[in-house]
Amino acid sequence: MDIYIALVHHPVLNRAGDVVTTAVTNIDIHDLARAARTYGVSGYFLITPIEQQRAMVSRIAAHWQGTGGESLHPLRADALSLVRVVPTLADAERAVTGAAGHPPLLVGTSARRLETTVGYGALRARLTTEEGAALLLFGTGWGLTAETLAGCPVVLPPIEAIAGRAGYNHLSVRSAVAIILDRLLGAHEGHTGPPPGTGPLPGVDR
Repeated sequence: MDIYIALVHHPVLNRAGDVVTTAVTNIDIHDLARAARTYGVSGYFLITPIEQQRAMVSRIAAHWQGTGGESLHPLRADALSLVRVVPTLADAERAVTGAAGHPPLLVGTSARRLETTVGYGALRARLTTEEGAALLLFGTGWGLTAETLAGCPVVLPPIEAIAGRAGYNHLSVRSAVAIILDRLLGAHEGHTGPPPGTGPLPGVDR
């Protein structure tokens, strides 16, 4: 499968359990793009309904795709070429559908185990052997809403330490994305992962 990731800023939860919109942060744009590029991800979506935030993301990505940014730091430019910014999750799904030819497998992430939780090994096997595309969703704030997770046929388990080292469950989204991509696509323990994606997405704001 071709792999895409999405950082969801709406709808997400706050610490009180309310549905909110979180702010896009510059470090998330850069660090998630670099992680995505490292693991051969085909595209990285930032999802926010706030027009000014989308414009900011587009300006940052455009800077690194311009002659100044690209010549100064070509590796950063390469990573930022994966960035796409869209208003809604449905827009991201449509973009992946257009690139892959059919709707992607939606994969949710959560700090809780749900009925649809599937182990990393099982999903890694699907990504390696099946055709199509998968869109991995990462929530900002205090995570994805129940409605969003209910729309995901697959939800990954929480990231936890081994017995005796566990007890803290408050990773940054940047750390979580890097860990999950490594578990699914990393070349370790004899696993080489699925082939990288087929290239950039057409027709999406950058």
